[in-house]
Amino acid sequence: MDKRIINMLHTRTSRLQPGDSIQEPLVATSIYHLPAEPAPDRIYGRLTNPTVQAAEERLAVLEDAPTLLFASGMAAYHGVFMATLKAGDTVLLLSDGYYAVRHLMDAFLEQFDVRLQTCPARDISSVPLDGIKLVVIESPTNPLLDIIDIAALAKRSRAAGCLLAVDNTVCTALMQQPLDLGADIVLSADTKAASGHSDVLIGHVSSRDEALMERVHSARTLGGGIAGPFEAWLLLRGLETLDVRLERMCSNAQAVHAVLDNHRAVMSLHFPIEPHPQMSRSGFLISVNFADQKTAECFIENSGVFLPATSFGGLHSSADRRQRWGDEVDAGFLRLSIGCEPREQLVSAVQKALDSLT
Repeated sequence: MDKRIINMLHTRTSRLQPGDSIQEPLVATSIYHLPAEPAPDRIYGRLTNPTVQAAEERLAVLEDAPTLLFASGMAAYHGVFMATLKAGDTVLLLSDGYYAVRHLMDAFLEQFDVRLQTCPARDISSVPLDGIKLVVIESPTNPLLDIIDIAALAKRSRAAGCLLAVDNTVCTALMQQPLDLGADIVLSADTKAASGHSDVLIGHVSSRDEALMERVHSARTLGGGIAGPFEAWLLLRGLETLDVRLERMCSNAQAVHAVLDNHRAVMSLHFPIEPHPQMSRSGFLISVNFADQKTAECFIENSGVFLPATSFGGLHSSADRRQRWGDEVDAGFLRLSIGCEPREQLVSAVQKALDSLT
């Protein structure tokens, strides 16, 4: 992975000419000057854009696979569904994964006779895959942080003749490589840690299946789901500091977990303190359960450091009470996203908030 990181960082600088800008330029255009026979990537902004292509190239280095940017993580899901599914197909989703993906199926795809089947993460290793066209998982799951053996599931999926898509938003390509583990497709909401500054909506799809990526590109072009050049430029900025930010966030998470662990105010705690072999780090998300909604909200307020927000992966630590969005969790369940604050002050704030509850 270290080689992929340095290659990503020097994707542009390795081919600079004297006088070129070191940073990727922002090309804000929707049209191009067309010759008699225009190049396919210089026709119209809905097809592609130089800044978008530059971000895709960086991500492709990390994923070691062709990559396409979308306007959000959910737009990336929509592109994959449009490229892979038809009437009569069945999709297997996690019942305890990201709720918006299930809502997309319920609200729109089922009316086109695309069938939805669900199971909890704990059962994915044994659920029959016969008749399934597409399996979509997260690992770790959002918000419970259950870990799924991607390589084992990929082997089962190939044997059953179905595609396996892995949402790698929580880990990013720096902490986990689903395609290397046998997955057919990787999706990511780069809104989160990949961009890292909580100021952009963007996502991507990667796959080593050339024909599949052609269909994903067609779905993006015709559906209009391409990311804007400014959003792509912000993602480029974030990718250059991703490794540094993850190191700080993950080590901070270890320290915060140590304070939460066994505290009498904590009812239960979810955090892969020892990373699964398929992961290079334990991550920066912690799921913690308090006695009730009031206690959870008091923890957020009394900490003085956790921002009440529903995304994750940013520079600032945040907390989200997930029951309000429809996740099947207790009222006192919080998903904590650990940021880049100084560790000593962060740990002290968590300890103070915990002690205030008792």
